[in-house]
Amino acid sequence: MPTPSERTRQKADGAEGSSPSERGGTSRSRTSARPAAKKTAARRPAAQRPSPVEIARLAMQQLVDLTGRDPEGVTRLTSADDGWTVDIEVVESHRIPDSTDILATYEVRVDKDGQMTGYERTRRYARGRAGDG
Repeated sequence: MPTPSERTRQKADGAEGSSPSERGGTSRSRTSARPAAKKTAARRPAAQRPSPVEIARLAMQQLVDLTGRDPEGVTRLTSADDGWTVDIEVVESHRIPDSTDILATYEVRVDKDGQMTGYERTRRYARGRAGDG
């Protein structure tokens, strides 16, 4: 009959009430089990990273917070080794009629967690103007 301390040890090993040989294993000391537990803890996955959709939303919100401009939408989202590049179209100046609004495209750089590392206006144009120029 196992002593209370042996039952506790068996519970920790995952096989209460059976000996190592009955479980198909071998006897092992308590100290050898601890390093294995440390290895398991070291293999835990990193914190969940934001999805591309969340990255785009985070970039847009941070740009709005900085510029105060109304966003129209995301026009480009690209992954890089150090994070993401997001192009966001915003209304720079509301006009009447809406077809004459002044729009701008901002390139926003964010790290892998969605925190802005920089931004730059790359293009400014009238809404009704055709072409990519």
